[in-house]
Amino acid sequence: MTKVNCLNPISKLGLNKLNDNYEIVDDFNEADVALVRSAAMHDLDLPASLLAVARAGAGVNNIPLDKCAENGIVVFNTPGANANGVKELVMCGLLLGSRDIIGGNRWVVDNKENANISKDMEKAKKNFAGNEIKGKKLGIIGLGAIGRLVANTAVSMGMEVYGTDPYLSVEGALSLKRAVNVVKTREEIFKECDYITVHTPLLDDTKEMINKDTIAMMKDGVVILNFARDLLVCDDDIVEALSSGKVKRYVTDFPNPKLANVDGVIATPHLGASTAESEDNCAIMAVEEIVDFVENGNIKNSVNYPAATLGVCDKTSRVTVCHKNIPNMIGQLSSTIAAEGVNVADMVDKSKGDFAYAIIDLDHSATDTLIEKLNAVDGVIKVRVVK
Repeated sequence: MTKVNCLNPISKLGLNKLNDNYEIVDDFNEADVALVRSAAMHDLDLPASLLAVARAGAGVNNIPLDKCAENGIVVFNTPGANANGVKELVMCGLLLGSRDIIGGNRWVVDNKENANISKDMEKAKKNFAGNEIKGKKLGIIGLGAIGRLVANTAVSMGMEVYGTDPYLSVEGALSLKRAVNVVKTREEIFKECDYITVHTPLLDDTKEMINKDTIAMMKDGVVILNFARDLLVCDDDIVEALSSGKVKRYVTDFPNPKLANVDGVIATPHLGASTAESEDNCAIMAVEEIVDFVENGNIKNSVNYPAATLGVCDKTSRVTVCHKNIPNMIGQLSSTIAAEGVNVADMVDKSKGDFAYAIIDLDHSATDTLIEKLNAVDGVIKVRVVK
């Protein structure tokens, strides 16, 4: 029986994918696997029984990735599961940044007691006039699952779309509409576009990539959207650019005290994936990843261990090994197995940074003695008998 602990409420549509071989437990210290959304895990003691953590969402800042990897705990996330929900909010942000819908709505609220509101609004509406997005240039930095959806939707709405992503896969490129112009550098987008939206992870190369220097490259009156990570944009520089009029509006899903009362900032309280559908999709993907890992040893969408799969095991036994990414590990594992008179039927070993993961199918049963000897190999972190 695999014990599952939910550190946050998880959609029933996901939990319903667990069969009778899984038990939901309230105590994290009893867990074999954990499901989490936003709960902070950095200060938690990780139980020795814990095999995996699945984040029902894309960001994993709330999970101690290195600590988990060092303990042989595989951390999964669910990239793309909430992409449509975020895409829809980005398109909403584009319209909010173009038309003064918020100002107009505020006028209506302020005049709710006005008996002449129907007449007075005809005079007031000129104060809230905006622009159409059709025919305007939209630049998208980051063409992952969300960025591609934004690009294709913007094309459908008549925008001239430019995108850049140094890690764009062939599959990702093929999913873009032909009208999307893929360019090589961010600078091309900074210089050419009327609207710029960022959809990248937070890396050394992307931290505060929207700053006074890059803003200086942009068109006067540019609208900047950030529904990805707060630190992609330098708050001080965006406030200064709004004050000078260089930036018309900054639309963000990450309000803070520095931005909340600034004219030109349109902020939502991290609503990107806050839809019932996104929560369901993330939960379903997270549970499916956990089930495939527990039952088959396969890894897909891990952020601290490499992707590795051998499908469903049709051999006598399957063993998985979390280990350090150091020389001669495959040789040591193979020779240890051979010394026990056991034949390796199939094997995959993949690495990611300092850590690696092996799936080994055997033509003989994995004995306690074999597992003990594998665990004794220098650099091995955790050995598990899957079958």
